[in-house]
Amino acid sequence: MQCDYFDRGQCRSCTLMGMPYAAQLASKQERCAAALAEVAPSVTWLPAVAGPESAFRNKAKLVVAGRTGAVTLGILDDAGQGVDLRECGLYEPGLARTFPVLAGFIDSLRLEPYDVPARRGQLKYLILTHSPDDELMIRFVLRTGHEIPRIRKALPRLVAALPRIAVVSVNLQPEHKAILEGDTEILLTDRSTLPMRVNDVVLGLRPNSFFQTNTAVAAALYRQAREWVDDRSPGSVWDLYCGVGGFALHTAVSGREVVGIEVAPDAVESARASASELRRQHPDVGPMRFTTADATAHRGAGLAAADLVIVNPPRRGIGPDLAGRLEESAVRDVIYSSCNVGSLARDLAAMPSFSVQEARLFDMFPQTNHHEVMVRLERT
Repeated sequence: MQCDYFDRGQCRSCTLMGMPYAAQLASKQERCAAALAEVAPSVTWLPAVAGPESAFRNKAKLVVAGRTGAVTLGILDDAGQGVDLRECGLYEPGLARTFPVLAGFIDSLRLEPYDVPARRGQLKYLILTHSPDDELMIRFVLRTGHEIPRIRKALPRLVAALPRIAVVSVNLQPEHKAILEGDTEILLTDRSTLPMRVNDVVLGLRPNSFFQTNTAVAAALYRQAREWVDDRSPGSVWDLYCGVGGFALHTAVSGREVVGIEVAPDAVESARASASELRRQHPDVGPMRFTTADATAHRGAGLAAADLVIVNPPRRGIGPDLAGRLEESAVRDVIYSSCNVGSLARDLAAMPSFSVQEARLFDMFPQTNHHEVMVRLERT
């Protein structure tokens, strides 16, 4: 992939830009294998999963800068000034097409972009998500709610320009900190959920929901987890850090109980709605239950009843407490999906009763050193 922004030194976010994609994959595979060599000496590495090396991002987090009537959408330079990246080649075409329309909408409303050096202004970020069905979720991150009435009043004009809009919201982030979003979310549309069709499952994304940035590779990740689960034929599966239920819903079949644990109430509500729709389409599917709780600290009776546990934690990993409880439990199988091979290695070392049987790299983030690795563990 070639990028003019990178070549001109305007954006260096893609640290591997210019490296042949095959070399990128080989480098990531080698680094991840080396990190797990001590804790998984006999692991079988399956071929790495790669999607397109450009036009793959379903989500955009754009800094709004510049000046009133002439905003930039992209990032900030070292001086805190806006760098416009509307032509960035990482985004799905259906997402990239919205950038000039949204910039024009912001300019027409005379919304004042937040000036970081001066600590003045209103609009900080645009957070956009694009679905496989070409629908769109738009979040305006504002310093205060002062501009909400103007955005609300002009919303029909934006919907006319972008008819595939499903959800629009305002997030309030009043602090002068490098924090993307705040705690307050205000919906401006009747719909609150963006359907994300992944394989044969439809996941419901609300404004605060987490979803993998690369839809095609995320679909492969879920298919691999489903295959590993079906190979082990567990009667019960617990999905910890379940989010909107991606792993849980992909592994639900007749005769199998599936339980999801997630700390975010909105995500749990979305997972329950998706489970209801899945049951409507497949009435014979086994029981599905989603609970709001901190998976890392959860001490319910679930692990005692689980045959197989799936964990997909944040970068810090599951930590010694949960790793210890898995080690001491009667769980036979664990599937661990990680975006940080370092914390993955530490957690595996804390579960010596489990042997890593298979591992696979899923390249969610071409042009960068970021990685997603999933491993399958069996109790020995």
